[in-house]
Amino acid sequence: MVKKERLDKGLAETKDKSLSKKEIEEKLIDNFISLQKVMTNLAVKFDDLSNNISKLLELFEISAKTFAEKYKEGFPERYGDIDTEFLRKLDSLLEQNKVISKGIMLMEEKVKERNMQSQRNEDGFSTELRPRPLPRY
Repeated sequence: MVKKERLDKGLAETKDKSLSKKEIEEKLIDNFISLQKVMTNLAVKFDDLSNNISKLLELFEISAKTFAEKYKEGFPERYGDIDTEFLRKLDSLLEQNKVISKGIMLMEEKVKERNMQSQRNEDGFSTELRPRPLPRY
Protein backbone atom coordinates (compact mmCIF):
# COMPACT_ATOMS: atom_id res chain seq x y z
CA MET A 1 0.00 0.00 0.00
CA VAL A 2 2.81 2.37 0.91
CA LYS A 3 4.60 1.68 -2.38
CA LYS A 4 1.49 2.45 -4.40
CA GLU A 5 1.03 5.79 -2.61
CA ARG A 6 4.64 6.72 -3.31
CA LEU A 7 4.24 5.75 -6.95
CA ASP A 8 1.08 7.83 -7.30
CA LYS A 9 2.76 10.74 -5.55
CA GLY A 10 5.80 10.49 -7.90
CA LEU A 11 3.56 10.50 -11.00
CA ALA A 12 1.72 13.55 -9.72
CA GLU A 13 5.03 15.39 -9.18
CA THR A 14 6.25 14.58 -12.69
CA LYS A 15 3.01 15.84 -14.18
CA ASP A 16 3.39 19.08 -12.25
CA LYS A 17 7.03 19.42 -13.37
CA SER A 18 6.34 18.56 -16.98
CA LEU A 19 5.98 21.39 -19.44
CA SER A 20 2.86 22.13 -21.29
CA LYS A 21 2.71 21.64 -25.03
CA LYS A 22 2.92 25.39 -25.62
CA GLU A 23 6.02 25.72 -23.43
CA ILE A 24 7.70 22.88 -25.29
CA GLU A 25 6.95 24.54 -28.63
CA GLU A 26 8.35 27.86 -27.37
CA LYS A 27 11.57 26.18 -26.17
CA LEU A 28 11.94 24.41 -29.51
CA ILE A 29 11.45 27.68 -31.38
CA ASP A 30 14.03 29.43 -29.16
CA ASN A 31 16.55 26.62 -29.77
CA PHE A 32 15.88 26.72 -33.51
CA ILE A 33 16.40 30.50 -33.60
CA SER A 34 19.68 30.27 -31.68
CA LEU A 35 20.82 27.46 -34.00
CA GLN A 36 20.06 29.65 -37.01
CA LYS A 37 22.12 32.49 -35.48
CA VAL A 38 25.07 30.17 -34.98
CA MET A 39 24.77 28.84 -38.53
CA THR A 40 24.60 32.40 -39.91
CA ASN A 41 27.74 33.40 -38.00
CA LEU A 42 29.51 30.28 -39.23
CA ALA A 43 28.54 31.02 -42.84
CA VAL A 44 29.85 34.60 -42.52
CA LYS A 45 33.15 33.37 -41.07
CA PHE A 46 33.56 30.81 -43.86
CA ASP A 47 32.89 33.55 -46.41
CA ASP A 48 35.60 35.72 -44.82
CA LEU A 49 37.99 32.78 -44.80
CA SER A 50 37.29 32.08 -48.46
CA ASN A 51 37.97 35.73 -49.35
CA ASN A 52 41.24 35.75 -47.41
CA ILE A 53 42.42 32.56 -49.13
CA SER A 54 41.55 34.07 -52.52
CA LYS A 55 43.60 37.17 -51.69
CA LEU A 56 46.52 35.00 -50.58
CA LEU A 57 46.40 33.03 -53.83
CA GLU A 58 46.35 36.27 -55.82
CA LEU A 59 49.42 37.43 -53.89
CA PHE A 60 51.23 34.19 -54.72
CA GLU A 61 50.31 34.53 -58.39
CA ILE A 62 51.61 38.10 -58.51
CA SER A 63 54.86 37.17 -56.81
CA ALA A 64 55.34 34.16 -59.13
CA LYS A 65 54.79 36.34 -62.20
CA THR A 66 57.21 38.97 -60.88
CA PHE A 67 59.83 36.32 -60.15
CA ALA A 68 59.37 34.75 -63.60
CA GLU A 69 59.73 38.15 -65.32
CA LYS A 70 62.77 39.09 -63.27
CA TYR A 71 64.64 35.84 -64.01
CA LYS A 72 63.15 35.15 -67.43
CA GLU A 73 66.53 34.91 -69.14
CA GLY A 74 68.28 33.16 -66.28
CA PHE A 75 70.12 34.46 -63.29
CA PRO A 76 72.16 37.64 -63.55
CA GLU A 77 75.76 37.34 -64.68
CA ARG A 78 77.18 38.07 -61.28
CA TYR A 79 75.41 35.02 -59.84
CA GLY A 80 76.53 32.77 -62.70
CA ASP A 81 80.24 32.96 -61.79
CA ILE A 82 79.56 32.48 -58.11
CA ASP A 83 77.34 29.45 -58.75
CA THR A 84 79.83 27.72 -61.05
CA GLU A 85 82.67 28.34 -58.60
CA PHE A 86 80.57 26.98 -55.76
CA LEU A 87 79.61 23.88 -57.75
CA ARG A 88 83.25 23.27 -58.70
CA LYS A 89 84.31 23.46 -55.05
CA LEU A 90 81.45 21.17 -54.06
CA ASP A 91 82.51 18.58 -56.66
CA SER A 92 86.07 18.76 -55.39
CA LEU A 93 84.85 18.24 -51.84
CA LEU A 94 82.81 15.21 -52.91
CA GLU A 95 85.84 13.67 -54.63
CA GLN A 96 87.97 14.23 -51.53
CA ASN A 97 85.25 12.59 -49.44
CA LYS A 98 85.30 9.51 -51.72
CA VAL A 99 89.09 9.22 -51.45
CA ILE A 100 89.00 9.54 -47.66
CA SER A 101 86.23 6.93 -47.33
CA LYS A 102 88.17 4.46 -49.54
CA GLY A 103 91.28 5.02 -47.42
CA ILE A 104 89.35 4.39 -44.21
CA MET A 105 87.89 1.19 -45.64
CA LEU A 106 91.36 -0.06 -46.65
CA MET A 107 92.71 0.75 -43.18
CA GLU A 108 89.82 -1.14 -41.62
CA GLU A 109 90.59 -4.21 -43.74
CA LYS A 110 94.26 -4.09 -42.72
CA VAL A 111 93.34 -3.81 -39.03
CA LYS A 112 91.00 -6.78 -39.34
CA GLU A 113 93.71 -8.84 -41.04
CA ARG A 114 96.19 -8.02 -38.26
CA ASN A 115 93.66 -8.97 -35.60
CA MET A 116 92.96 -12.27 -37.36
CA GLN A 117 96.69 -13.06 -37.58
CA SER A 118 97.30 -12.22 -33.93
CA GLN A 119 94.44 -14.48 -32.88
CA ARG A 120 95.83 -17.56 -34.64
CA ASN A 121 97.64 -20.16 -32.56
CA GLU A 122 100.96 -21.72 -33.34
CA ASP A 123 99.11 -24.60 -35.01
CA GLY A 124 97.43 -22.24 -37.42
CA PHE A 125 93.95 -22.59 -35.92
CA SER A 126 91.91 -19.54 -35.21
CA THR A 127 90.96 -18.91 -31.58
CA GLU A 128 87.97 -16.81 -32.48
CA LEU A 129 84.60 -18.17 -31.50
CA ARG A 130 83.03 -20.44 -34.04
CA PRO A 131 79.39 -21.40 -34.09
CA ARG A 132 78.78 -24.87 -32.78
CA PRO A 133 77.31 -27.38 -35.21
CA LEU A 134 73.63 -28.04 -34.94
CA PRO A 135 72.71 -31.34 -33.24
CA ARG A 136 71.40 -34.10 -35.46
CA TYR A 137 68.33 -36.04 -34.47
